[in-house]
Amino acid sequence: MMDEPAARTLVDGHGRRIDYLRVSVTDRCDLRCSYCLPKDFKGFETPANWLRHEEMARLAGLFVGLGVSKVRLTGGEPLLRRGVVGLAGVIAAMPGLQDLSVSTNGTQLARHAQDLRAAGVDRLNISLDTLDAAAFSQITGRDCLESVLAGLAAAKDAGFAPIKLNSVVHAATPASEVRRLLDYAVEQGFVLRLIEPMPMGSCGQGYAHTDLNAMGARLAADAGLVPALGGTGAGPARYWTTGHGTPVLGVITPMSRHFCAACNRVRLGVDGTLYLCLGQEDQVPLGRMLREGASDAELIQAIRAGIAAKPERHDFLARPERIVRFMAQTGG
Repeated sequence: MMDEPAARTLVDGHGRRIDYLRVSVTDRCDLRCSYCLPKDFKGFETPANWLRHEEMARLAGLFVGLGVSKVRLTGGEPLLRRGVVGLAGVIAAMPGLQDLSVSTNGTQLARHAQDLRAAGVDRLNISLDTLDAAAFSQITGRDCLESVLAGLAAAKDAGFAPIKLNSVVHAATPASEVRRLLDYAVEQGFVLRLIEPMPMGSCGQGYAHTDLNAMGARLAADAGLVPALGGTGAGPARYWTTGHGTPVLGVITPMSRHFCAACNRVRLGVDGTLYLCLGQEDQVPLGRMLREGASDAELIQAIRAGIAAKPERHDFLARPERIVRFMAQTGG
């Protein structure tokens, strides 16, 4: 018989404790970032197959009961889904949850920031690849940089801290633009995180990555930043800080220096599919099981079996063409 602490812990077959769940509340997005979704993409999940908020909360609650302490609401663009603030409030109140965050492109944030904060959301990650309006429009397919900047201002006014800016940087990204983003982050008190694109779907496979470890070190030196003590922290980013220890710049390098050995997360798609690794096809149909009448005990058994079979690492380097689903279909 499993003892009480073990019953509330998820550990995969490689000894990694899984304590972080990312929940996609929609696969729809109001942007078409060139590395994420084709402009003419039509393969979105049928709304009838989307989990209802109470179904998402039920599955999230099972994970929290199994020791997951961090939940992130993501998408697509999560703030496009009606009722997402209410869902955040339900999840935030779950006993044992220590951190609830949201990833967003920022276009809808100005009108939701205060409500998200009041609902119990602790942190925000906001996508921002450039401060140049023309470049923003080219990357995202929309001329709405000002809406994103307004959303950032609203998030700051609502008291979110730290606010992390996620910026995808590839081989063709101008270094001057990355430095401009860093200067903006320093000025606003945000944390800039540079992310190497992953070869997911035809869009992601069309971008060559550049080694962001080297770029990050150069930027940090120019800005007078120092490496963070303790290395990577709880997530995949490696940070540089001010002399007072405040994180300012981070890099996330799934291609040039993967962090699979420390992976602590799984992803729940909008239809309830549990994805065990971004760079593999291993998955568990929790949504289908739930709608077919599975009990909590049966769902927990399926979750534990899936976690036990979680792959050791991604195949992005050896087989970059393997993952044909797009990032928005997986859940951020």
